[in-house]
Amino acid sequence: MRLITRGLVILLLFVGSIMAAEGNHVRVFTADNSDGKITPKTIQAAFEKAGFFVEANNDMNTPFKRDFKNTHHDVYNLMVLWRKDTAMALAEKYPNFGLFSPMSMSIYTPKGAKTISVSSLSAAGISSVTGIPADEKALVDLDKKVEEVLKTAMPKGKFETLPYKMKASSEPMIVSVEFDQKGDDWEEAKDAIEMDFEGRLAPNGFVSPAFVDLNYDFDENDKEWYSFYEAYSICSIPVIYTVSKLHPEAGALAPCTMYFYQKNGEKKMHIGFPSIQKWISALNIEDKESIDILVEAQKKFEAILAEITKK
Repeated sequence: MRLITRGLVILLLFVGSIMAAEGNHVRVFTADNSDGKITPKTIQAAFEKAGFFVEANNDMNTPFKRDFKNTHHDVYNLMVLWRKDTAMALAEKYPNFGLFSPMSMSIYTPKGAKTISVSSLSAAGISSVTGIPADEKALVDLDKKVEEVLKTAMPKGKFETLPYKMKASSEPMIVSVEFDQKGDDWEEAKDAIEMDFEGRLAPNGFVSPAFVDLNYDFDENDKEWYSFYEAYSICSIPVIYTVSKLHPEAGALAPCTMYFYQKNGEKKMHIGFPSIQKWISALNIEDKESIDILVEAQKKFEAILAEITKK
C-alpha cells in the first residue's frame, strides 16, 4: 500500500515544471451587468442548454455570513459542472481526467460593482494537473465550448487581463494514493472506504457539494474500463473564504475534485486530488494567511486518506 503525507511512502504525480511564459491558467470573463439581468442562475442555464451538467451552483455568501459574519463580494457562487462527451473521450486513456470531471467555476461581483465575472481553468491549466496533453481534442473542444457559453450568457463580456502572472513551479500538482482492495468483493471494499471517508469530512472542516458516478455513463455505453469511477467535489469553506478575499477567481479550482476508481480486472484502488501547489502557482498567491490555510487543509485531507486506506 502506498500512502500520502509526511513519514509515509508518497505517491505523487509530477507534471513537469509550470512556466509563467505559458500565460495564466486561470482566466476570468467579465461583463457589464448594470441592469442586473445576468445572474448565477442565468449563467447556469446557459451552460445546461449547451450540454453541460451542473451538479451545484452554491451561493457562498450564505455560509460566509453564517461562519464569519462577513462577505467579500456582493455575489459569490461556486459552480460545479461537467460534460459527458469530454469524460467519455478521455476516460480510457487518461485516468486522471476525473480531477476536472466535474470542473469548477466562480461567479462573482465585487462589492459595489456593476459587473459580473466567471473564472475557469484553461485547457493548459487542466493539462498541467492531469498530464493530458493541452492539444488533446477533447480538452480543446471543452475549452472552446466554455468560451462559447460565456459569450452567450454574458453578452459584450471579455476575458480580463489579470494583474499577475502565475508562478513557475516544479512542485507536484497531484496528491494520489494507490492501495490494495480489501477482500474479494470490490463493491464491499469500495463502500467501506466511502463510508469511512464521508464520515471524516465534516469533523475535519470539509463539505462535499457534489458527487458524480462517472462509471454509470461508461456502463450505459458498454465501456468496461473501470469497475467503478467516482468523483467527489470537496470544499473547505474557511479556505475559499480566505483565499477569495484577494483571489475571487480561486473558484476555478474550488471545490477541488477527488477521483476514486478501480480499473476493471485489477485489485488496486486509486484516490487523487489536485495539490494546493496548483492554487499557489496559478493564482500567484503570496499572502501568508492564504498559504497557511491551504497548507493546513491539505495536511488534514492527506491525513484522512492515510487513515481510510491503511490496512
